Amino acid sequence: MAAKKKVLPSPFYDFLLPVTRRHFEIPVFYRSPVISLLKRARRAQDRYRKDLTPTVLELEGLRFKIARHFGFCYGVEHAIEKAYRAIDENEGKRIFLLSEMIHNPHVNEDLKQRGVQFLMKTDGTPLIPLTDLKPEDVVIIPAFGTTVEMFDLLQSRGIDTQTYDTTCPFVEKVWNRSSQLGEKGYTVIIHGRFKHEETRATFSHALLNAPGMVIQDMEEAAVLAEYICNERPIDRFFQDFPDRCSPGFRPEADLTRIGVVNQTTMLATETHAISEFLKSAIIRRFGDTNLSDHFADTRDTLCYATSENQTALKEMLTDEGDLALIVGGYNSSNTSHLVELCEEKMPTYYIKDEFELISRDEIRHLDLKGGQAKISSSWMPAKESVTILLSAGASCPDALVDRVLNRTAALFGITPEQIEKALQPYAEMAEADL
Repeated sequence: MAAKKKVLPSPFYDFLLPVTRRHFEIPVFYRSPVISLLKRARRAQDRYRKDLTPTVLELEGLRFKIARHFGFCYGVEHAIEKAYRAIDENEGKRIFLLSEMIHNPHVNEDLKQRGVQFLMKTDGTPLIPLTDLKPEDVVIIPAFGTTVEMFDLLQSRGIDTQTYDTTCPFVEKVWNRSSQLGEKGYTVIIHGRFKHEETRATFSHALLNAPGMVIQDMEEAAVLAEYICNERPIDRFFQDFPDRCSPGFRPEADLTRIGVVNQTTMLATETHAISEFLKSAIIRRFGDTNLSDHFADTRDTLCYATSENQTALKEMLTDEGDLALIVGGYNSSNTSHLVELCEEKMPTYYIKDEFELISRDEIRHLDLKGGQAKISSSWMPAKESVTILLSAGASCPDALVDRVLNRTAALFGITPEQIEKALQPYAEMAEADL
């Protein structure tokens, strides 16, 4: 096993002690002097998290409006705590991750530098043969969970799949709800990206008790609704939904009783809209007298963190701003949805870290439509004072958002000392949360 890498916390604002949210023990270098302080200040003001207005940081010639909720969610903190505990508790052993812990390159790279090896890519392509595993090896199950088949394969190799299973509790909640649907004779419709690890895992667990299929968006939901209502020839079904259904799927029978669950990182509002749309199709065909005989209410499966982050972003977008910076891994589903929401309102740049901020004239960012990173010029408005809206995905450490904020400020000639001064009012408010 490789020697542990010594990682130091951010050098700025040493006087601010990082505070672990909830009860999870997160490595100190994931905490941040700026963002964690602002979050503590907001918690002190708003214990019940009802105020969704953005946090404003005023600097000379630059104003940041920072979303009320963003960054590491419950499931991510749960996963990171377990992963680093696995490293601490198993010195000298081989430690493996099934695939990426979460969709953030900085987190995954740090785990690699600490000796953790990845067994496969996120699409399931093997990197290390499972036949190389030995019973004494440690295998960490990522936050997205894994398929029933993979659990069985690991257990057949004598691997402990429970101690370091970091599957998000909200993902497991979707699995449990899918199981309940199947036991009651419903078909499970999963709103998700079919190749995403979480969707593959949910699909696998759902099929233990029920037929199922995956749809990606409202456009596919509209096609499915036509099949539910017998408005499209049934012999075209598998052309419209190739490789999306459970083995032996019978659309003419399996679409008469349905329930909708989701990949937890999808847009919560879109999942709700799809569910309501398919419910209307069921009513159109069967009427609403005995609706529960044909349609299951699954609103309780929506992830609170995904919904909360998206709602906070929408609230922030009601404020004026010149542009938005969204920070997160380029393969992060939940981050991409935040970008989509922002792009409807203003120029938006999806960046993975502070190094994408090349200068006040050039920025490297992910183009969602093209699926590739590109460099854009003249991204920063030539104004006396610029307002930037700032948020991040659920797998993005606060410390990384700090670095983006500091780098942006440096482009304006703003020093760390000036940022520290602007933070003082929030530091006083945050004392109440200690």
